[in-house]
Amino acid sequence: MPRITTWEPENPVFWEAEGKKHARRNLMISVPALMLAFIIWQIWSVVAIRLNDIGFSLTPSQLFTLAALPGLVGATLRFVYTFALGVFGGRNWTVFSTGILILPALGIGFAVQNPETPYWVLMLLAALCGLGGGNFCSSTPNISLFYPKKEKGAALGINGGLGNMGVSVVQFVTPLVITTGTFAFIGGGSGGQVLPDGSQVWLQNAAFVWVIPIVIMTVLAWFGMDNIPGAKQSVAEQLVIVKRKHTWIMTVLYVATFGSFIGYSAAFPLLLKSLFPQYIGLAFLGAFLAAASRPVGGWISDKYGGALVTSITLVVMSLGALAVIYFTHQVNFAGFLLSFLVLFIAAGMGSASTFQMIPFIFPAKEAAPVLGFTAAFAAYGSFLIPKLFGWSTGALGSPINAIYFFIAFYLVSLVINWFYYRRNNAEIKLR
Repeated sequence: MPRITTWEPENPVFWEAEGKKHARRNLMISVPALMLAFIIWQIWSVVAIRLNDIGFSLTPSQLFTLAALPGLVGATLRFVYTFALGVFGGRNWTVFSTGILILPALGIGFAVQNPETPYWVLMLLAALCGLGGGNFCSSTPNISLFYPKKEKGAALGINGGLGNMGVSVVQFVTPLVITTGTFAFIGGGSGGQVLPDGSQVWLQNAAFVWVIPIVIMTVLAWFGMDNIPGAKQSVAEQLVIVKRKHTWIMTVLYVATFGSFIGYSAAFPLLLKSLFPQYIGLAFLGAFLAAASRPVGGWISDKYGGALVTSITLVVMSLGALAVIYFTHQVNFAGFLLSFLVLFIAAGMGSASTFQMIPFIFPAKEAAPVLGFTAAFAAYGSFLIPKLFGWSTGALGSPINAIYFFIAFYLVSLVINWFYYRRNNAEIKLR
């Protein structure tokens, strides 16, 4: 079992001789563990769209709620996970937070096999999926402690970006695995569910397929990761960050970027089914490109500065959102998809650029909990955005009208970033 007794990543000699290999090993295990957390967190975004097809009778509002509830719970748990990292240590908390994901994976697999399953049970299981949403706020701050400042942007981009890839993985894999009865034996039988067109699916596979990977990554985290010496802090020591003005400023910026990424990812499958149902198979593309662009955003931010990249991404997000509205009204799917993908890519890059800024604003001991704290608030996007789309559908006749609210928020965030970090006499001038 790996053990490190001292940790000096800013010491070039230590970093090259010993630190780099430990950091990379922990990153290699952290990435797939975080990916599984995102898979479980967002699994309802793809399960919900199939429920009525297999015999459930849920309203559009109930379906959007199932897709949104993991976001609400996950965002709330992120505050716990943020401070738990400092209390229990990175390796210890990764083992626990990965292993517990087996509960919603098994629960969903059994529940979807019976259309008579009460709605409150589905809501409970959706809430349990929020356990996966909490992991980001322990995983990313933990990895940040392993790397020197000059490499944090890239490292956080890789951990966050490839971890975020779990959203697209579950949206891509689910349609494939539910067409076979491979995992049906877990439910005590081999029967699937019959769709309206007479074909058969095994929706339980969408959850059961992740059980074995969860077990494997829990074991790997136990034997392969490290607790950084001297990194533990009490909750009281970490709570000092809530008194820092820049904690709240960075929270606004991260809500605009990552909050958009995770919120759109949760809502996009339902949006496609509502607006362009014939193209539902492309639902995974948005989350995939957003996650893939995050490491790129981290690398560019290390090179040119996170504040500059954040400004650019907020402008692109505003323009992309306007284009989504325009092409939706034109009933132009190609334009709608391209505009939304631009919005996803910009949100992914902005998620990395805002995180790259934090280690340059805060001292090392505060930077880690600030990363988790801002990510906790941003995760509410996965609840609020689907709910806003649902409200817009009922109150305004179309889910797409909700995007006007998001554009206004992007523009406010752009001004905040310029005022505090980009203008010539900014309080903290960043590149």
